[in-house]
Amino acid sequence: MNPNLRDRILRKLDTLNDERAYQVLDYVEFLESRYAERPAVTGSIFQRFGDAVEDSLRAGRVSAGTIAKAMGLMGQAMSVLDGVAAAGKSVASDIAGAATPRPGARPATAATGATAAAPAGSPATAPATPPNPPSGDQTT
Repeated sequence: MNPNLRDRILRKLDTLNDERAYQVLDYVEFLESRYAERPAVTGSIFQRFGDAVEDSLRAGRVSAGTIAKAMGLMGQAMSVLDGVAAAGKSVASDIAGAATPRPGARPATAATGATAAAPAGSPATAPATPPNPPSGDQTT
């Protein structure tokens, strides 16, 4: 849809009350189901959930004013959840970045007591043992 037509439709919609705007929405959804040239863009999981709740309220014959208030509250909750999801992704990427080895760094070895294979021609090293306690008259 060209931007000028979209703006003109939005200007016309702004003059309608919520009841009439829902009628327009129903008609647009009908037109979309019959004549859409490409698939509809699906929103985030939160938007789809909000749309489903709004459709359920409309099917239950809840007033447009009540739906508007409920959707306003849900919109605020969804923006908070979007922020939480973004923060979670940021933490996950930070953890993933910290877990990836840096170029040129030697890989860490597990402290399991197993020894790595010694290169050919060199003696194998034994696992490290704790030092012997000092001998003498010292009491602890």
